[in-house]
Amino acid sequence: MEIEIIYTVIPLFAIVFFLYKIILSYKLINKKLPPSPPSLPILGHLHLLKPPFHRALEALSKRYGPIFSLQLGFQPVLVVTSPQGAEECFTQNDVVFANRPKLIVGEYLGYNHSLLIWTPYGDHWRNLRRVAATTMLSLRRINEAGPTRKAEIRNLISELLQYSKSSDGGGTQKVNLNATFAKVARNFVMRVVNGKTWEKMIITSPANLMTICDFLPILKWVGFKGIVKNLKEMKKKRDGFLQSLVDECRERRKEKLSVGHLTLVEQLLDMQEADPEYYTDEVLKGMIVVMLLAGSETTARTLEWAMSNLLNHPEVLAKAKAEIDLNVGKERLVDDSDLPKLKYLHCIINETLRLFPPAPLLVPHCASRDCTIGGFHVKKGTMLLVNAWALQRDPSLWHDEPTTFKPERFENEKEGYKFMPFGLGRRACPGNNLALRNVALTVATLIQCFDWELTEDGLVDLNEKHGHGAIIIPKDKPLEAICHPRSSMKDVLDQC
Repeated sequence: MEIEIIYTVIPLFAIVFFLYKIILSYKLINKKLPPSPPSLPILGHLHLLKPPFHRALEALSKRYGPIFSLQLGFQPVLVVTSPQGAEECFTQNDVVFANRPKLIVGEYLGYNHSLLIWTPYGDHWRNLRRVAATTMLSLRRINEAGPTRKAEIRNLISELLQYSKSSDGGGTQKVNLNATFAKVARNFVMRVVNGKTWEKMIITSPANLMTICDFLPILKWVGFKGIVKNLKEMKKKRDGFLQSLVDECRERRKEKLSVGHLTLVEQLLDMQEADPEYYTDEVLKGMIVVMLLAGSETTARTLEWAMSNLLNHPEVLAKAKAEIDLNVGKERLVDDSDLPKLKYLHCIINETLRLFPPAPLLVPHCASRDCTIGGFHVKKGTMLLVNAWALQRDPSLWHDEPTTFKPERFENEKEGYKFMPFGLGRRACPGNNLALRNVALTVATLIQCFDWELTEDGLVDLNEKHGHGAIIIPKDKPLEAICHPRSSMKDVLDQC
């Protein structure tokens, strides 16, 4: 955080901070507040946060309890790491925490907090949620995207077959699965969004959802570390790409060209024609970017962690392969309709999401009014962080070796409020069914069609990448493996 620099640019913050604390203490004198670590003037508890944040917050929860508070600069934060606390937040207080905090990432990359993920709870959010469901995320739309999934799965198989052929001469051609998964995940989404493949990842998510400028606003005004400048540049690049997708689809419509199915952009343009004042290009681009990033990055990361764990546990891989052979056979590729029968496969995916949730702290919530959680007073404006990563590894909740990859635990496990990889309540991820379908079909195909082995002795490194904050956490080292087509699937693979 470079504390010395901060002190030089905010000499008056100390006075304001102490006045703020005095007023706050007076107002809350008769309230029972959550436990909190000792804090520093101005900074509060910022000095305690070291990435990855979910691990830092887990360490604090072991000392201060499953519900505790932090003061990050001028932003009060409630941290919850218990199923009881999570249930209180997302049931009786679900409306209270249905808002999002006003983070600068949402300001610059979220079209001034107007995206589905960032917009305040209310009519606009409800409409965006409805649009997301009807255009792309409903069960009907997910089923309609089946041919697109099948086409991309065949492309994936063809690519992996090329790797295996290059190793037939005695070599051991490695497959960079990170790159492979990123490609297939973004193409799953882009072909539904705009009817074409996404050859290059032109837009990406920022490494950190929250920055120090969110907690010490004066740093935003003085251009600290170029944080705002970088976000503005990212916004400009994103906006140009998104506008090109909209304009390209407009041109196709004018020329009455078709990509073979109704795309998300086409549906949004239909809505724009019906109500141009509401469905501006900015609203359309906001819907598109949420689908592209949320739909591709979470899928790619989950595939990465799932295959890493399968390579480290060959007995699990063998059991999953036997299940697929029994329920699907070796005369055709696994299909969407087969997935409900593959119970153990779903256990594997759930166990992956338990140990490596896509968003370890979920997406931050914000209290719209005062409330009580766990008997503690929580004031309006408090940011809520639910440490799903720590909760899903808690030994008191997951008794059988909680940090070990054991898919069998989900054969009889009642999930409840101790398993929440996609969040809970009103602001839970609306795309979880699409993500699970894409992940399940991809993993099933990789297991059915190929034999896998590690590139070297030992296990796949499961360390997280350093420097990443409260959003999707990638592996530190790219996942590489060696694949060989299964001899029993030769006839099927020859047709790919």
